[in-house]
Amino acid sequence: MSGGDGTRRVRAGRRTVEVHRPDKVLFPGGGDAKEYTKGDLVDYHRAVAPFMLPHLRGRPLMLERHPDGLDGPRFMQKNTPESYPEWITRVEVAKEGGTVRHVVCDDTATLLYLADQASVTLHRWLSRADSVDHPDRLVFDLDPAGDDFEAVREAARLLGELLDELELPSALMTTGSRGLHLIVPLNGRHDFDEVRSFARDVADTLAAAHPDRLTTAARKKDRGERLYLDVQRNAYAQTAVAPFTVRPRPGAPVATPITWDQLDDPELHARRWTIADAVEQARANPWSGLLNRGRALGPARRRLNALHG
Repeated sequence: MSGGDGTRRVRAGRRTVEVHRPDKVLFPGGGDAKEYTKGDLVDYHRAVAPFMLPHLRGRPLMLERHPDGLDGPRFMQKNTPESYPEWITRVEVAKEGGTVRHVVCDDTATLLYLADQASVTLHRWLSRADSVDHPDRLVFDLDPAGDDFEAVREAARLLGELLDELELPSALMTTGSRGLHLIVPLNGRHDFDEVRSFARDVADTLAAAHPDRLTTAARKKDRGERLYLDVQRNAYAQTAVAPFTVRPRPGAPVATPITWDQLDDPELHARRWTIADAVEQARANPWSGLLNRGRALGPARRRLNALHG
């Protein structure tokens, strides 16, 4: 439905969401990149909602907003403005010296409302609002020195093999930027300190075995050309880009779950999918059943210690 004032009204479940200035260009075209409008962003979120919402429900979000498109200023929004509709879920969480009221995206209407607000990228907590200190996801961010995706591919294989040895399931996702995220589902019994300490020890073990290719050095100047195994996101109030969220880059690339087999596809790179074709990949259910298999870290920790013998 369209209003005479240039507003589109989009039905989402029992609600109707108003999309203001749907023709506003958020992603300017140029080179090989296609131009996309706010209306395109809304349409993408409407189509991907059934696949994206399971990764968002119940989690505090940080919104990366580009009200004037990629060429305008960027806002990282944690606190929910009073003006947001009362039907959008909020959660109040502790921060140093106070609290923050984050948006929680529990339904399609909220997803479309956030797209109308030009929330291009949704960054989610690794824990849920009902247990904010206990993550149920562990994330390794494979971050190349340049745009070297072959190094990312190789690091993902090595890390996946090590996690297999530790008998931990793992899932891969292109970031829509330069690298891959490797995600391990947890049972939510461990706090962030335990999870980050385990992730760091796994990364250190792998980097020690491949010191010429991998590093856990936090400072860029200490990394050289090696790929950085980043575990810093595994901390309270830190976020990671949500599966199927769009990244603020030309062509509207999408952070997209993939299967381990797809890692071998020569066509694969971090920006392989965009809002034009990510829904197709979502329908293939690349993480089929995996994220319901949340594990305790105790047995894996013992196996890791045994490797150090």
